Amino acid sequence: MDARVDRVFDALADPTRRFVVELLAGRESASQSELAAQLPVTRQAVAKHLSTLHAAGLVRSERRGRETRYALDGSPLDEAAAWLERVGSEWDGRLAALAQHVAERSAG
Repeated sequence: MDARVDRVFDALADPTRRFVVELLAGRESASQSELAAQLPVTRQAVAKHLSTLHAAGLVRSERRGRETRYALDGSPLDEAAAWLERVGSEWDGRLAALAQHVAERSAG
């Protein structure tokens, strides 16, 4: 598996980070304070979660005056979804072959 996809799955393994991704998906951008106001964690914890999401490429930041705004970057999610689809297709093929084998054994 691609290292970038690994980082995406590692970042999304945490429910707080998944919630931050959801929050950012519903808006153009948000500050750390705006995100912290919607989470039951400290601003320091939000900063750590944003850092992990940024390292995975899921979040980009932009300095606007004294404030840093964070926005979702969906391209790594597309790569992770493509990996899931590829693995799912392989399983579909295996399950179809198994079903055919069982049908042949049952008929014969």
